[in-house]
Amino acid sequence: MEKFILVIFSYLLGSILFGEIIARFKGVDLRQIGSGNVGATNVGRALGKKYAILVFLLDMLKGFIPVSMALSFYGIESAVVALTGIASVMGHMFSVFSRFRGGKGVATAFGVILAISTSVAFTAFLLWAVILAWKRYVSLASLCASVAVPVLFLFGGFSDHLVLMAIFTCALIIYKHRSNIDRLLKGEESRI
Repeated sequence: MEKFILVIFSYLLGSILFGEIIARFKGVDLRQIGSGNVGATNVGRALGKKYAILVFLLDMLKGFIPVSMALSFYGIESAVVALTGIASVMGHMFSVFSRFRGGKGVATAFGVILAISTSVAFTAFLLWAVILAWKRYVSLASLCASVAVPVLFLFGGFSDHLVLMAIFTCALIIYKHRSNIDRLLKGEESRI
């Protein structure tokens, strides 16, 4: 029963859309600006860099906190860790508090990975930073880092349930970036 409660808590925490809340507090409707997304990148466009960093950190903690709790209570071999991670990301993407709309899940997924493995998180972040510096597309950098994580988990000797979690999360992130992918292919995606 406690495991189920932790997964539900993880989803509900993930469903808190900090970007939307902070923007609304500042009198801005993120859905009407830029990409219409509620994540850190669009917050940066609407409100500036310091708010983008704040939203990134808060969204990252939505994944980090519940997965850290699952690791502490049940250990890395427990499938609850994977379910908690997936629930956090799905909460952010399909928020129960926002008619099952939400963000693209990258910062929350990063928090999940950071809780499980700092080395995988650091490697994914490094790849993200290199792609961003090279191509200047946040979406492309995020997609590349997301695709790298399941590979890093697979070859890093992590358990099957964590590899499957990483694959499922990567698939969700790609799905949520489908409009970005379309714009990238057409050469219409916004650079930073």
